[in-house]
Amino acid sequence: MTLTTPFDKVIEAIKRRGFHNHRLDEHSDVVSEGIFADLVEQCEPLRGDVATGIVKRWLNVRTPGARERKIDLLIGEPGSDGKPDLSKIRVGVENKSVITAHRNRDARFDDLNEALKVLHGAKSEAVLVATVLVGLASRVLNVPDGVKKRYKNRPRKFKESILPRLSSGDQTLWEDFDWAISNNREDDPRKTVEKFRSLPRRRPSHTHITGYDYLLLVPVYIDNVGPPHLSRAPTTWELTWTRNMPRC
Repeated sequence: MTLTTPFDKVIEAIKRRGFHNHRLDEHSDVVSEGIFADLVEQCEPLRGDVATGIVKRWLNVRTPGARERKIDLLIGEPGSDGKPDLSKIRVGVENKSVITAHRNRDARFDDLNEALKVLHGAKSEAVLVATVLVGLASRVLNVPDGVKKRYKNRPRKFKESILPRLSSGDQTLWEDFDWAISNNREDDPRKTVEKFRSLPRRRPSHTHITGYDYLLLVPVYIDNVGPPHLSRAPTTWELTWTRNMPRC
């Protein structure tokens, strides 16, 4: 039996769109909604609090400090105005992806570090989670910044002639848009994982330490030419999702 995860839903969303758009929060919202649904299903006390309205969830919430950065998912008790009260959050989740170009790993790492400081400073007892989609493809067709831009003034042409070819396995895309290819080195996925594994983490109940409680590194194959898929082949670095994470 294969467990369906929020990350499988991300792959399905990419298939529906036709390509991975790293400029949008789409994948993050799908992951956040999936994590929230899993927690409500598995945690009876949380399910009860959500049902009665004691606890709510919010996506992409701007927070004080760190240039008012947005936190992808907050679960907790609302303030008197119905908005999230950071002093009453129970779970905070931040989602990132390193797919199109692994050279961006440092920037995404810094994003997670900043989010960690904001969340821990607001409520150190909250369960803090980081997820990272790690791309395995050696080359990626950059559709948002490359291919699609060429058709900026011809959106119908893109929709009718190019979009159906994306993620379909049409290998001629590599030749037709060779200038829009982002190349990754063979050891880039490993280096990316090593980088994110250096994020501060903490043991259960060690809320005095600034660190993530859970770090999920999810291997995916996305190149916008072949069909995207979630890699379930065992690796030496993979941390997989389980329905026991996080528990009540």
